Amino acid sequence: MPSALHESILTLLRDRPSLVAELLRDALAVDLPSFTDAVISDANFAELPPTEYRADLVVQLRTKVPVLGIVCEAQLSPDPVKRFRWLCYVALLADRWGCPVILLVVTPDRVVAAWASQPIAFSGPGSTFVPMVLGPEQVPWVRPDEAVVPELAVLSALAHGNDPGGLETVMAAIQTTVGLDDGRAAFYYDLIVSRLNDATRLALEELMQTQGTHYQSEFARKYFSAGRAEGEARGKAEGKAEGERVGAINAFHLAVLEFLFARGLTPTPSQVARLNADADPDSLRDYIRRAALASTLDDVFGPGEG
Repeated sequence: MPSALHESILTLLRDRPSLVAELLRDALAVDLPSFTDAVISDANFAELPPTEYRADLVVQLRTKVPVLGIVCEAQLSPDPVKRFRWLCYVALLADRWGCPVILLVVTPDRVVAAWASQPIAFSGPGSTFVPMVLGPEQVPWVRPDEAVVPELAVLSALAHGNDPGGLETVMAAIQTTVGLDDGRAAFYYDLIVSRLNDATRLALEELMQTQGTHYQSEFARKYFSAGRAEGEARGKAEGKAEGERVGAINAFHLAVLEFLFARGLTPTPSQVARLNADADPDSLRDYIRRAALASTLDDVFGPGEG
């Protein structure tokens, strides 16, 4: 059965099929033919009896006739059988439409991207087929205030959210969901947060709470409030003592950030992640003392720790 992440990647592309062409052109430098629109097409390949082969997603670029077929495969792990099946997809679609066909493999995993990029031998010596692969290295970094479509911003957050400096990309992606209908916005938000590690998720919540209104959309506030309520309920279920301990640690983290912002200092995402990873009360009290007197971020986190 396809995983939730697999289906979520495909949903992003289905929501905006023109993004498939844009990623090929802009991220992978593919020279595309002129086209007027991009549409989702039938992904069934029933010409091969008795087994039915079905691609994850098929996009057709067209003018009045098809000019390019794009078979999109969301791949989360290596699968040797899939590689030869991809050849069938491309050949059958080219025969059906009478135009060139590209295979685009989309993956959030660098190891899978390297595996999928290998040429596929399908005939005599030198006869190979090379898939186009959109992995984390090819997905562009999206920053706050960049004018991009939500689907590209979400893909960027999936690819880079846990990397150094990735918190900005996560915030940019969340910001693009403002104005979408609630169901779509909630789906994109949940998809982004589901891929974050604990340190990045905590850092995101702290920044959303303390860094002014720029990132604090009504949607984001609503979902972070829901997350806090869920955490508090879970804390009660796991025991009052543990809940109080977690609450105290969170209060330490917030106090450090409040002191820094009050002094006009904005920590980097990596500094926030480092702070939130510290759960030792004595260490956090030292953070608070330094933040209360700090003139620079180096006074709190040490030189070269940005």
